[in-house]
Amino acid sequence: MGKTVTTRYDVAEHLRTPEEMAAYLEACLEEADGDAAFVAKALGDIARAKGMTQVARDAGLSRESLYKALSGERSPSFDTILKVVGALGLTLHAEAGGG
Repeated sequence: MGKTVTTRYDVAEHLRTPEEMAAYLEACLEEADGDAAFVAKALGDIARAKGMTQVARDAGLSRESLYKALSGERSPSFDTILKVVGALGLTLHAEAGGG
């Protein structure tokens, strides 16, 4: 029997359409439980899928600062989140909670 080769799963390789990106962000927002760094990491996954250089340009940020902001190691400012969401072509919305 041959050797099994594994590769690291990268969600960014599977986010192809704006609808998939929006659904992924929505799911991550639901799972985040208030963890802003988790949401930032999800935005980073989407930004990598779209191309970090273009997202950084559209958000008015340097590529390096975008990587740092969306690394998941810290919580970026809300201003940065709004810029990135806009650059990704996504919108945030709110709805009344069920509880």
